[in-house]
Amino acid sequence: MDALAKNHKKLERNVSLLAVFAFVAVIIGGIVEIAPLFWIDNTIEEVEGVRPYSPLELAGRNIYIREGCYTCHSQMVRPFRDEVERYGHYSLAAESMYDHPFQWGSKRTGPDLARVGNRYSDEWHRAHLINPRDVVPTSIMPPYAFLADRELKAGDMRGDLKALSLVGVPYDEAAIEAANDDLLAQADPNASTGDLLERYPKAQVRDFDGNPNKLTEMDALIAYLQMLGTLVDFDSAEALEEPR
Repeated sequence: MDALAKNHKKLERNVSLLAVFAFVAVIIGGIVEIAPLFWIDNTIEEVEGVRPYSPLELAGRNIYIREGCYTCHSQMVRPFRDEVERYGHYSLAAESMYDHPFQWGSKRTGPDLARVGNRYSDEWHRAHLINPRDVVPTSIMPPYAFLADRELKAGDMRGDLKALSLVGVPYDEAAIEAANDDLLAQADPNASTGDLLERYPKAQVRDFDGNPNKLTEMDALIAYLQMLGTLVDFDSAEALEEPR
């Protein structure tokens, strides 16, 4: 024991020797942490139900990002009792696997939105976006009434899907080619939606903003919000990811 302490003291007093051993320790630790990543395809446990965004949902997400909604709303329910009781099941890593960039957020001036889908009606969302104080008197959220007046000009959504496919989102050629048609079909309850629902299970098809004669930015944003947290069967997924 005395010999070990003597050697350790010698190491501590020799700056050069200590630096060499510290460097070796960091190298070994780095190899252990990084090397396995080269032999696995995915670090996220896939969960049944998670799918890429439909073109209309993606357009709504683009508006969500454009308007900076992530600066006041998080999309990350932590595995704590108070959060689960308020917002719902804690967030699973797989739910964000197709997010580029993810919308976890870092501040909650407003409530977390990870489970907001289908919690309120389209009419509630519309009223809330037009004048938040009409439905939440204490809200400090700014109004977004202009979204109901702006025609949705999402551009060529084929480009969005193509770009996302390059970073691993599984949009196939058929989905990319049909992107613009799928965007219009999801907001039109009279359109044929068989292929749309096959590509995007649980996609909600209807007019979202109360004006069926015009496709607006509010249609897209509400479609996005109404999808959040609705894709996963949390009872069956719970066994795959336990809170830590």
